[in-house]
Amino acid sequence: MDKDAAQNRVFLFLQGPHGPFFYRLGQMLRRAGATVWRVGFNAGDRAFWFGGAGYLPYGGTPQDWPDRFDALIAEKQVTDIVLYGDTRDIHAQAIQRARAAGLRVHVFEEGYMRPFWVSYERGGSNGHSRLMDLSVADMRKALEQYDPDTPMPPARWGDMRQHVFYGALYHWFVMFRNGAYPNFRAHRDLPVHKEFRLYLKRLLLMPFQAVERGLATLRIRNGGFPYHLVLLQLEHDSSFRMHSPFETMSEFLELVLRGFAEGAPRHHHLVIKAHPLENGQLPLHRDIRHLAGRLGIRDRVHFVRGGKLARLLNDARSAVTVNSTAAQQVLWRGIPLKAFGAAVFDKPEFVSTQPLPEFFARAQRPDLAAYRDYRRYLLETSQIAGGFYSARGRRQLLRQVVDMMLTPEDPYDALKAGTAAPRQQLRLVR
Repeated sequence: MDKDAAQNRVFLFLQGPHGPFFYRLGQMLRRAGATVWRVGFNAGDRAFWFGGAGYLPYGGTPQDWPDRFDALIAEKQVTDIVLYGDTRDIHAQAIQRARAAGLRVHVFEEGYMRPFWVSYERGGSNGHSRLMDLSVADMRKALEQYDPDTPMPPARWGDMRQHVFYGALYHWFVMFRNGAYPNFRAHRDLPVHKEFRLYLKRLLLMPFQAVERGLATLRIRNGGFPYHLVLLQLEHDSSFRMHSPFETMSEFLELVLRGFAEGAPRHHHLVIKAHPLENGQLPLHRDIRHLAGRLGIRDRVHFVRGGKLARLLNDARSAVTVNSTAAQQVLWRGIPLKAFGAAVFDKPEFVSTQPLPEFFARAQRPDLAAYRDYRRYLLETSQIAGGFYSARGRRQLLRQVVDMMLTPEDPYDALKAGTAAPRQQLRLVR
């Protein structure tokens, strides 16, 4: 990379993942020679931008934000904006204005193959990602000059406890130190004080829920019955809200349980696994029991509260989701998958197009060779080893992502052009 690649680059950071990752990223961009600013929308944003250098508090109303954003990019001569998630209103509006102004848009998200990788893309993520328009054939063509060995997951750096801790701390600052931001409105419907209480409750109950989860998993694994997995998401998650046909998780659950009751063999069971960060806001277990009872399948339906997926996946016959990234673990094992929402992994080569009752009766297996090529392509483009929440994960992530942000090409064009930095010991074919 040109040593002057960061000269004349001005990065404007918006909201990031809870914790210090955006601050550390800004520090490294400054060391590379770039100018860095950070817009803070609440006291939680300010708390994790240590020292305050380059910090720009926004205390205005949501309605005034687009015009203020235009003024900021002109005043600071911004060339790039950086944000986490592209669907919350302040980010969606900023992206629209940034595109009109010809700025680069750097989007971070939880990894499409989390927890070992995070996502870095230009322009948009999930249903707005460039991956939505790329076929497996396109990906194979981009990989032709390389030896596409499939890497195994690296050492684990994500830490759920740290994720929950930073979430609780962030919401504490918003609850008790937010006087300078009277017009702040959270991007979720849940009031901040309730979200704080739920984060704190989850942090305190984690040991007890681990025991409950372990017992539920043990009963399923020792049950001796074939079972299908349902992978739930957070109802407020942007992928669920913006890129799926459902308004609520209850709608999805009713569709799945009816499909199972109609199509699955009578000796098969259904295991419904909650998202690891499910905070108890929704009475999922109660709703599932009620619906399963109405359909006459209560004794064949099991609920597992969060936790690791691998122990349940190893013996699963199939899996169903809206558009959870956990589907990547399903496909990696060659397990049949049915998805209902827009997702970067929804390719006809390896995601079933069967009607749901037929899927539960005779699920078609994915084309594993096609999925491995797809997975390899992601790992050489937008998926970066590391994590947002643990110190070790942040260090690993920063080793790669700063150079990717400073290059002219986005990760997908860089691989095609042959300018992508080597990762996972990518080897040229001789």
